[in-house]
Amino acid sequence: MSTVSPRSLHERIAADLRDEIMSGDLAPGAKLPSTAQLKERFGASNATVQKALHLLKDEQLVVGRAGAAVTVREHRQRTMRPAAYMAPAEAGRPYRWLTEAAGPGERAHSRLLEVGEVVPPADVAEALGLVDDGTAVLRRQLLCIDDEPVELVASYYPVEIARGTAMTEFRKIKGGTPTLLAGLGHPPVRSVDRVSARVPTQEQYAVLQLPGDLPVLRTLRVVYGAGDRPIEVSVMAKAGHLYELRYEFVAE
Repeated sequence: MSTVSPRSLHERIAADLRDEIMSGDLAPGAKLPSTAQLKERFGASNATVQKALHLLKDEQLVVGRAGAAVTVREHRQRTMRPAAYMAPAEAGRPYRWLTEAAGPGERAHSRLLEVGEVVPPADVAEALGLVDDGTAVLRRQLLCIDDEPVELVASYYPVEIARGTAMTEFRKIKGGTPTLLAGLGHPPVRSVDRVSARVPTQEQYAVLQLPGDLPVLRTLRVVYGAGDRPIEVSVMAKAGHLYELRYEFVAE
């Protein structure tokens, strides 16, 4: 079996440099090797190296211009801690993602895209225990940091919990739905995440302003309340080349 990647050489060069940026071997602000060094390292022509660098610039991983050093952009790789966002916000405080995700000098905000009662996707319906085209209340939003779209989130709630509450209204909820659920007597007890890398859908590609055909990180999160009852199921997608998820576990 051949071990040579079928991708073009400039795509392979970009992939290796992207991995070094994501792993921290090329830190924010660091200069990339010169064109001459990259040509020697990869056995590539000047034009091929420039095509590889152009891909990384399109992905907003590096900055630079012809004839000048190319450097890794500051704050392009983010580590997200999902466990930090599950708990209800403290009284009077905004949704926890908005306070946890942004770095110094940044502003996190959300944009509500859709609210309604829908038949959810099959994996969501299964997680909620729905049968025979059962419906759930959907709240879909785009999470942003400054002007950058970060995450497309579709959250589904059991209709018997959500009907008659602010979850069915097209407006933001102070403190987010975890705070509202807790106030309704359904505080989150535990959550289970299923994370996969996928080719972005047309909507994800457009809304997240993705470059090329890089994958998204897709998370299916099921939040359980008392009695192990599912109270929220969310489908979240973020750019796979810019974000990583951090989970911490304690040995039992």
